[in-house]
Amino acid sequence: MREGTAAWRGLLAVYFVVSLIESFGVSQIFALLPARLLELGVTGDARLTFIGIFSSLIFVVGAPLVPLWGVWADKYSRTAVIVRSAIVEAVVFAGVALSTEPWQLAVTLLLVGFQLGNTGVMLAAIRDVAPRARIGLAVAIFGASGPIGFALGPATAGLLIDGFGWSMPAVFWASAGLSVAAALLVWLGTREVRPEVIPVGPTVRLAFGALRGVLTDATVRRIFAIYAVAFLATQMSRPYLPVLVEGLVGVGPGLASAVALVVGTAALAGAIVSPLGGALGDRVGFRPVLLGALALCGVTLLVMPVTPGVVPLAGASFAFAAFNAVATAMVFGLLATQTPPERRSATLNLVYLPLYAAGIVGPALAAGAAAVGGVAAPFVAGAVAVLIGTAVIAYRSPGTRIAANA
Repeated sequence: MREGTAAWRGLLAVYFVVSLIESFGVSQIFALLPARLLELGVTGDARLTFIGIFSSLIFVVGAPLVPLWGVWADKYSRTAVIVRSAIVEAVVFAGVALSTEPWQLAVTLLLVGFQLGNTGVMLAAIRDVAPRARIGLAVAIFGASGPIGFALGPATAGLLIDGFGWSMPAVFWASAGLSVAAALLVWLGTREVRPEVIPVGPTVRLAFGALRGVLTDATVRRIFAIYAVAFLATQMSRPYLPVLVEGLVGVGPGLASAVALVVGTAALAGAIVSPLGGALGDRVGFRPVLLGALALCGVTLLVMPVTPGVVPLAGASFAFAAFNAVATAMVFGLLATQTPPERRSATLNLVYLPLYAAGIVGPALAAGAAAVGGVAAPFVAGAVAVLIGTAVIAYRSPGTRIAANA
């Protein structure tokens, strides 16, 4: 289904804001988790392990539910599924604010699983209404919402905590309020966009049928594997970036602002570069841009643990986020253009399955690496994983449908 220019741009604008608000709050969880654990009495080596394990909890419950959300969205209402996610976000952020014991924080992070499954639904709706010649740009603009949210979230937290004396719970209460506003924006500000093919039949059978159909398509399976490599590197390193900052500036006043500089600047790079990457992919091909971006991700990860100060670390993080954002935009573009029409909606609904898998495995592996080699180990391990993955992708036959953008 194709819409007029105002219609598809309006939908893209609403979804952009909703995705930005989600990333805004989630980025604060990642940025403030080490400090929040200190507030709850978790210190020393135990904290390094807890950081990895708690980061994995975010995806444990949600991954098995993602196929179901996609089917429910296609069968009944994409709008309702997106609103559900925003409401759960509000509950999660409120739970982080209310936690007074580590186990309460762990239970709250498990609830994040019930908020997953909205990004693929929004991406599928954008794909259904955007003009064919603007798909690469549209998905890249939508993809930039995440990096912008990840930039603004820590930056706002740093300003509120160090500049205005807010507590960490107060910051999360504010994010909960924004999530409620996002739910209202989708419910009142958009109309339903139905898929080209509406599934018929029992939900569970359709969900696992969609999953089976996606994973038995060699092209889609290959693209998902590429995405998993990129996400694995990110999920291994991201939870420990605030700890690198802490090692440079110490614990106490100014830490939140320093974390905001490093994490927020990095995320802002993705927001700036992602649309440019999408336009470049439209012109020269998604696959070559993807390979270059992945290789540079690996190189910058190796640099991060040896940077001598906060500003150089922010620069390395900026570069990593920029290359990672380009890789994400290229994967979205490949999926949007290379997936057969009869499986396109189901595939895009499941677009973040590689993220969820990497979100469980990556922090868990990073926790083990940190226990053995300290805070630098997750970055080195992530770099090795993405560089090996890039080499495999580069030298393995790409297949006819992935070779060009046609």
